[in-house]
Amino acid sequence: MHCSRRHFWSGEPSIHGTCAFQRGTKLLDLTTPIDHLQSRVATPHFDSTVDFFFFDPLLYTDRLNQPIQTWIEQLRAGDVRALARAISTVENRAPGWSELLKALFQHSGQARVLGLTGPPGAGKSTLVDQLARFYRKRNRTVGIIAVDPTSPYTGGAILGDRIRMQEHFSDPGIYIRSMATRGSLGGLARTTADVATVLDASGRDLIMIETVGVGQDEVDIVRLADITILILVPGMGDDVQTIKAGIMEIADIFVINKSDRDGAEHVEREIRALQSLAMRHDGWTPPIVKTVASQGVGIEELAGAIADYEAYLQKENLALNKSVENWQERLVEMLRDAMLEKARTQFDDGNLARLAAEVAEHKRDPYSLVEEIAGKVGKQ
Repeated sequence: MHCSRRHFWSGEPSIHGTCAFQRGTKLLDLTTPIDHLQSRVATPHFDSTVDFFFFDPLLYTDRLNQPIQTWIEQLRAGDVRALARAISTVENRAPGWSELLKALFQHSGQARVLGLTGPPGAGKSTLVDQLARFYRKRNRTVGIIAVDPTSPYTGGAILGDRIRMQEHFSDPGIYIRSMATRGSLGGLARTTADVATVLDASGRDLIMIETVGVGQDEVDIVRLADITILILVPGMGDDVQTIKAGIMEIADIFVINKSDRDGAEHVEREIRALQSLAMRHDGWTPPIVKTVASQGVGIEELAGAIADYEAYLQKENLALNKSVENWQERLVEMLRDAMLEKARTQFDDGNLARLAAEVAEHKRDPYSLVEEIAGKVGKQ
């Protein structure tokens, strides 16, 4: 039995989820064995009343049962579809995500990871776009992870950062991935670090991570990036906001974007004042670079500052020390997430609502309850 490659959808697959392959018309190309199609989709169901084969819904993650080694070879050979499927598998925690990351980790560690953060409206996306263009002219491959906030009401995210980067869509040397925070705080999505590992293992020379618009203490990017770039703009508030602890302390490089506006010199003086208050433990004094990203002004100077800091890390043998510090934080975070997932198994079938009701009615205290759950998780 053969089945045609020519097919039509009985409605959108996301709505109806069935694909019908019709037999017996002169339009059909009877060249594809049905058992070959069965290897790619679910078992067909034949409806003799209408002379159709109906196939179960096919999701792209359903095709991920291929040997992981083959998949990794495709990814590392530059197959964009293999890379996209790998990232989706990791981001959505689809079956096989853990095994995939374990296999990919040995191929990671070669890319330089840049973290770009700053308040909303600072021009982060435009700056990332200009940097990507600069590095591509020098034949360096780039991966971009753009994190957008998720609505606390609808759960949706616009993922609009890539709109500013649409000129790069036809460039195979640039891969852009938008991610939603999905409720995570700290400026990143929960799986951003894992997605960066996948991009790293794919052979990208440079990975740029653009955080959501952040405030004063969303500093998760420092645990992931080799170099953290803080982007500020004139006129973003009073002077006290500039020197509050948190985000200002994580910058390896300061960028004053939109520096053609009034107040740019004032922002620079505030940063200098902050730097005079305390020295970094690694002895590095973060440079201040002025840019007008919309016009491409200052991009070469920023790339030069990035190269200078890379050289400093290598010269002082600080790169490994910084990586060790970052992994200490990430290991604790990964362990916390793993334990939390195990703890959630205790809350199946409405168990959480029942326990919450007992606490709300003061039938039991939450502290003993948490200790009890933690004890069960520890025995698993």
